[in-house]
Amino acid sequence: MQSKIKLLHITTVPETFNFFKGQIGYIKAQGYEVHALSSPGKLLIQFGERQQIPVYGVHMQRRITPLQDISAILQIWEYLQAIRPQIVHAHTPKGGLLGMISARLAGIPVRIYHIRGLPMMTATGYKRLLLTWSEKLSCLFAHQVFCVSHSLREVAIKEGLCPPEKIKVLLGGSSNGVDASNKFNPANLEPCTRQQTREKYGIPNDAIVVGFVGRIVRDKGIEELAKAWQILQQEFSNAHLLIVGCFEPQDPVAAHIQEVLTNDPRIHMTGMIDDTPPLYAAMDILTLPTYREGFPNVALEAAAMTLPVVATSIPGCIDAVQNEVTGTLVPPRDTWALATAIRKYLLDSELRYQHGVSGRRRVLQDFRQEAIWNALNQEYLQILEAKGLFASEPVLNV
Repeated sequence: MQSKIKLLHITTVPETFNFFKGQIGYIKAQGYEVHALSSPGKLLIQFGERQQIPVYGVHMQRRITPLQDISAILQIWEYLQAIRPQIVHAHTPKGGLLGMISARLAGIPVRIYHIRGLPMMTATGYKRLLLTWSEKLSCLFAHQVFCVSHSLREVAIKEGLCPPEKIKVLLGGSSNGVDASNKFNPANLEPCTRQQTREKYGIPNDAIVVGFVGRIVRDKGIEELAKAWQILQQEFSNAHLLIVGCFEPQDPVAAHIQEVLTNDPRIHMTGMIDDTPPLYAAMDILTLPTYREGFPNVALEAAAMTLPVVATSIPGCIDAVQNEVTGTLVPPRDTWALATAIRKYLLDSELRYQHGVSGRRRVLQDFRQEAIWNALNQEYLQILEAKGLFASEPVLNV
């Protein structure tokens, strides 16, 4: 690269930058000057300090709010005029829409929209129509669209969000891969980690632990998980459920489901935990009965930690889990099928081991972080070369 190319990442909320771990440093090492923009707050400031990059705060609402959205577009446009990045890479539905509109107005020469999930898939009526058109506009204003999974790409094309020649997936999918060599490697944990983690949450050493990691909301299939658990706990006196995550007010679970989760002595709630490898180490099975995903990195993390995964047979999950090889796929919203799949692993320790080992092998083979980061960099370079942007001054191409 002849001179530093300025790259601006845009997301709706700073929490999304958690999915960029390692990637920013790698891209900076390739000679890019990286900037980041999202809704303001402590997390955004901390991210900037941690990555040693400039960050910018613009209030963005996740829902459609016309007046606030127009204000956000103008603020983003002003930042773009000041930064003059050659590349704007926008993520998340609202960040993508506002980022792509602002970048189009500012004449940014390379505009990339990254589809990490499609909320429209579980929406209905007027809300679905709004979300669909939001995605269509983001794709329209982008020069290139990336998708985190091959199955989600198929949905985007089928729904008419983006023409097939404009949308691609990096390697096997996932936006950032998984650090299976270091962080999510059972061999790197202290031998006593499993026992200590179980002791911390009051889980017996001889228990078989079913785990869940994620936001505790209805869309994640928490209600089906709670109902499946009520079936299984009567059959398996040594089974325990470990739930890692927090209840969220947006898309909340029903009150009686929350009561089940918080009052059962064999259900253990950890709240939000950043250091998840010790929690995976305490589990024997991971379950992800979600209704909608882009690409569930949780499934890859669990697989890297040699856990079999029970997930739903929906776009995203079917890329992350190989049915009957690294885990089991079940229909979404099907409590009985979920309970049956979990029961199979509760009864068969050898099957748990086989699928866990196969899952880790697959992650190491297909989802290494460095390979995905390199593929992203190569995409940047190809687009920049096509635009003739290896000069020190950006060339505007509206």
